[in-house]
Amino acid sequence: MPNGQWYPPEWPDRIRALAHGDLVPVPPRRAATVLLLRAERTALAVHMLRRRTSMAFAAGAYAYPGGGVDPRDDARRIGWAGPPRETWAERLGVGPDDAQAIVCAAVRETYEESGVLLAGPDATSVVGDTTGDDWEADRLALVARDLSFAEFLDRRGLVLRSDLLGAWARWITPEFEPKRYDTWFFVAALPEGQRTRNASTEADRTVWIDPAEATAGYDRGELLMMPPTVSTLRDLLPYATPAQAVAASATRDLTPVLARASLGDDGEIVLSWPGHDEFTKHIHAAGGTAP
Repeated sequence: MPNGQWYPPEWPDRIRALAHGDLVPVPPRRAATVLLLRAERTALAVHMLRRRTSMAFAAGAYAYPGGGVDPRDDARRIGWAGPPRETWAERLGVGPDDAQAIVCAAVRETYEESGVLLAGPDATSVVGDTTGDDWEADRLALVARDLSFAEFLDRRGLVLRSDLLGAWARWITPEFEPKRYDTWFFVAALPEGQRTRNASTEADRTVWIDPAEATAGYDRGELLMMPPTVSTLRDLLPYATPAQAVAASATRDLTPVLARASLGDDGEIVLSWPGHDEFTKHIHAAGGTAP
């Protein structure tokens, strides 16, 4: 029975074009995504959204809140709590300005797409309910990029709570994709007093789901997901609480995962993600696939 691995039909042609020198890889953009966690009666639950079927990229696939870095978040100093930028730079494998922008993207995108804000008036608190009309106006301005995240924090008198995030993984979009992202995955616990909602224009459904239930749905072919999503879900399985997962993030390997595609003499393509054998695909010259 096929699983729910997202596999665009145009990939074989793009892979062959790349192998023959007819396609030049585009540079990946920096991005961040957040596995928002909460404790339920018997298990850990993660917040996921389902991308609208009308989306050009990964339509119908389950994913986490996330998106690209806003270049305005690179250099401007903002209210910041938790590990300093230099510590984050070392952890993420980038410079301090890049680290700030990536962490800002994680917090901003979570707020834009789920209404949850990992920020507070000081280094020991987090804002409460963010569903009021004034909050919504600011959220929409962030989505439209009419308001930078630094301006938003200044206007609200808030500091970003970087200590609430844990770096979990890093995946880079394959070289044959037309839009590419260098994405850092983070984990964070749902702050007390806040609640998620479907605030994303890109999603038609949101759920809180046990990672075991989500991966079982993927294995049955019922839930469509991209390899990074499945991998990060499987990595959550040993943890019973958000606190355990966030604590475990400190020692996670952040070596970037980048798909490889090889083209054989018979025209067969072997598509693989190093260190993640379950996603390997053999694409026959006629277009068929096999695990």
